[in-house]
Amino acid sequence: MPSPDLLRDLGVRSGPDGGTLRVWSAHATGMDLLLFDERDPAWTTATVKMTRDADGEGGDVWSASSPELRPGARYGLRVRGPKGQRFSPETVLIDPYARGLARTGTGEWRGYVQDDAFDWGGVAKPRIPLDHTVIYEAHVKGLTKLNPAIPEHLRGTYAGLAHPSTIDYLKDLGVTTVELLPVHQFVSEQRLTKMGLANYWGYNTLNFFTPHAAYASREAQHGGTGAVLREFKGMVRLLHEAGLEVVLDVVYNHTAEEGPQGPVTSLRGIDDRSYYRQTAEGHYIDTTGCGNTVDYSKPAAQRLVLDSLRYWSQEVQVDGFRFDLMATLGRDENAEFQREHPLLRAILDDPDLQGQKMIAEPWDVGMGGWQVGNFPDGYSEWNDGYRDRIRKFWLTDVAHARAHGTAQHGIGSLAGRVSGSNHVFSTERGPLASIDFVTAHDGFTLADVVAFDTKHNLGNGEENRDGSSDNHSFNHGVEGPTRDRGVLAARRKTMRNLLGTLLLSSGVPMITAGDEWGRSQNGNNNAYCHDGPLTWMHWERDDWQEELLQVSRTLTRLRRENPALRPVRYGRFGETVPSATQMDWYNVAGSAMSPENWDDPSQRTLQYLAASTPEFEEFNRILLIVHGVESPVEVTLPAHEGVGGYTLLWDSSHDDISGLAAEHVPGEQLTVGPTSMLLLRAHPPIA
Repeated sequence: MPSPDLLRDLGVRSGPDGGTLRVWSAHATGMDLLLFDERDPAWTTATVKMTRDADGEGGDVWSASSPELRPGARYGLRVRGPKGQRFSPETVLIDPYARGLARTGTGEWRGYVQDDAFDWGGVAKPRIPLDHTVIYEAHVKGLTKLNPAIPEHLRGTYAGLAHPSTIDYLKDLGVTTVELLPVHQFVSEQRLTKMGLANYWGYNTLNFFTPHAAYASREAQHGGTGAVLREFKGMVRLLHEAGLEVVLDVVYNHTAEEGPQGPVTSLRGIDDRSYYRQTAEGHYIDTTGCGNTVDYSKPAAQRLVLDSLRYWSQEVQVDGFRFDLMATLGRDENAEFQREHPLLRAILDDPDLQGQKMIAEPWDVGMGGWQVGNFPDGYSEWNDGYRDRIRKFWLTDVAHARAHGTAQHGIGSLAGRVSGSNHVFSTERGPLASIDFVTAHDGFTLADVVAFDTKHNLGNGEENRDGSSDNHSFNHGVEGPTRDRGVLAARRKTMRNLLGTLLLSSGVPMITAGDEWGRSQNGNNNAYCHDGPLTWMHWERDDWQEELLQVSRTLTRLRRENPALRPVRYGRFGETVPSATQMDWYNVAGSAMSPENWDDPSQRTLQYLAASTPEFEEFNRILLIVHGVESPVEVTLPAHEGVGGYTLLWDSSHDDISGLAAEHVPGEQLTVGPTSMLLLRAHPPIA
């Protein structure tokens, strides 16, 4: 006989006679359900004593029922417990499972019983395979706040993201999956509020079930948290109708309750000792750098995450999750990361979460926190090694060569990243375990990584101490803005090389919103506290930005049209592996690469011939030429069995290749411009 589910039905469950609230707390000695007036959520209309369940270990769950606990009701908790455990019996707390939140006139929060009814109109999730996925990391507000094609009252909102002009832009760009920076209800840290700043990115979650109200249109905000949820669902539906997926960046590793002296809003007042990782003496163990760390060695904390994921996947129909600082979610009772941690395993095995994209940020700031390549099969991971290697090749190596005559690195390590990082991820996981990126929300934008040698974060109020100082960036001779045409031309070509490497590599590419046309943050590489034009997308662009945008469109199209660029599995020498890529590597002379060719920092030129081993698409073979020296080179196109010629598809040395010779043959010498890359499609001999 199966064991009873002691953590079943937490939160509010409504029925024809009202509703029942269930809340887990192992250390509480008393708990009350408070009900509030619908028009004035500061006014308590009823207090209901909650009782501990009596079914064995289920005694850790407290419950109460009320006919008033129906959709539209505002409610809260008061919890009593032993002294010294941070219980705050006078504080009205948020139910961790509240699916909506309402605020009082003084800024306090109340839970809200949602009516989850919504007409999805038969619209299904797109279910885009990982090998066809191109991720677009965006901020709900920042993406559309300045878009003049959207009615002003919808700019910067969920509705604005679902507006036809936004959808048309995303479809035209060629991305498939919008990854949204945190949309769980969040608040700004007390420190930022005192400084007159705000948390723009949203990595300070108040509640794991409620969409952030400030991203809804004013009309929805005035309609209350139920209207906000309906607008969010409407956004998901419209994006799905257009064939676009929605992935949420979720922050489960810590909460907005901050450090021990932070606010008491929910978990801290319900059961601090159980929910937050701490020593036997009650001192917090912080592996997130945010003041507190949720303890996922405890089943109740694990269940909170699983129930939240199920809610967003099933009720709100999102397509996947990117887990912030996910190493924290895999730490055991000793705060050590475990690859097969019960929570990491349960997320993959949960039947309600099958088919969802699961993306790990595979590190945190605790001991042993860097776990890239060490998550179970089923997760894709942000590949920071890919980011660093690509930047070094096109940026700091070029800077070093200018200063010292030669680069620091050969081309071998770049080749390993372009072909799928198989030295990082196991054969079972394959290249799609790698989320490839050259920039993200956190760090320099693409335009800034080619224009600044150092961060410029004084506007963050921390005397430039915040943000990474290890950016692998290169300003190409001038720090920041310049009118020097030579410097500007070099920067723009480097941006094309970075985008080209990203979108022509094996793995799952992620573009940061605005990089496709060269958005700048004026050298600020930690703009988390700026909610304004510095971080918003601009929709009026210069000519060079329109040209870069066209390059980005071209690259996503070429990726889509050439299966050899996006293998599902790693190839194995001497075998034909379905949906893999057969790779051959040639040097500048069209001969097989030698050890010297791989490692010599003065050569830095290779030809990568990749052939698909198709299961579901037509056979395809491409030739990618990469040249990482600031002088042109003559390459001899390789002769290979089954290859009769090559068609030029893209050349990063040129914004427009229409004037270049398109058709070439094996053995022909082809001029490759300084620090550039070319993509050609190989075709068989003419019979």
